[in-house]
Amino acid sequence: MSNNLLNPAKDSAPRTAVVTGAGSGIGRAVALALAGAGWAVALAGRRPEPLAETAALAGPDARMLTVPADVTLPQDVDALFSSVQECFGRLDLLFNNAGTFGPGGPVEELAYEDWRGVVDVNLTGAFLCAQAAYRQMKEQDPQGGRIINNGSISAHTPRPHSVAYTATKHAITGLTKSLSLDGRPYRIACGQIDIGNAATDMTERMRTGTLQANGELAVEPVMAADDVARTVLHMADLPLEANVQFATVMATAMPYVGRG
Repeated sequence: MSNNLLNPAKDSAPRTAVVTGAGSGIGRAVALALAGAGWAVALAGRRPEPLAETAALAGPDARMLTVPADVTLPQDVDALFSSVQECFGRLDLLFNNAGTFGPGGPVEELAYEDWRGVVDVNLTGAFLCAQAAYRQMKEQDPQGGRIINNGSISAHTPRPHSVAYTATKHAITGLTKSLSLDGRPYRIACGQIDIGNAATDMTERMRTGTLQANGELAVEPVMAADDVARTVLHMADLPLEANVQFATVMATAMPYVGRG
């Protein structure tokens, strides 16, 4: 575990955030949006090079901490949040974003190792990061903070051959509700953003054709990851007395509402 701080000296303490999966896609877009709004941001992800690229894209005036971390490992998560405490002194926001779709395919062919890999990242990793953030937010002065979990359209409606991903995203909804309830006495707000077809490496197949419920392949519309980032920034900017419990942001014409 190593970390790198860019531009640590500031005249006033900004609000601070941790973004997991910050090396690409939605995590990168959200980290850049937060930095652009004046937040200090800790970038977490397994590979240091993409984190450094995200930090560089934020520009020389951004206050960024890069911390390579695997969210499935408790020791990495503990080290991540310890680094944030040491560097920034407090934590105002966790964007719990790290996730994986895992191998697709029929239920009967899904290997245990593949199932476990998706659960470890999408659910256990989200829990470990939320737990560490919760502890810090409860103990800090002033008390409180916000956790935003990255759900998915799959938290409501599955795609074919997505049992591991869909099951974990349904579980994220339970995690969100429990954290929201248990956090009330400590001014810890928790909400969830459910995203459909943001243009990232993970959704590249949407542009060429992806399996539909009727067995056909179809090209699906996508939206820019920046559109998601603006929504997360809005949720993050609310006072702790207000909370967006659930938000759905999706490509307008994607097959989800009604019958497609």
